[in-house]
Amino acid sequence: MSHPHHHQPSLFSVELRTARWAELVEWYRSVIGLRVLVRVLDDEYALLDAGDTRLAILGRAEPGAASGRWSLGFEAGDLDGIFTRLLAAGATAAPPERHPEGFRELRAVDPDGNRIRLFAWAPGHHA
Repeated sequence: MSHPHHHQPSLFSVELRTARWAELVEWYRSVIGLRVLVRVLDDEYALLDAGDTRLAILGRAEPGAASGRWSLGFEAGDLDGIFTRLLAAGATAAPPERHPEGFRELRAVDPDGNRIRLFAWAPGHHA
């Protein structure tokens, strides 16, 4: 029996747990530039638009430690603007670097210690 609408799972969101919910939601909104789709203050739940997927930020009293096993990777157009906002927000970040593969990359750490990688393709490059 065929299932015409059956397809592989699609990553709906990445869930990030934090004890600093309001601060982290505002940081991803104002510094990284993600649009807030849903914000439920009583539940400390926010869903942010991250292009083809979403970033969910969940308030938790005991969120656990940040992990070095993964990072959030964002394709972004304005790396220089994001870098300026990162520095203004007191984040640890190195200036964007150019890679031989044809993209610029910016690495940073969010206020909870989660690693973030932002990159932008050179104009005219087709990924």
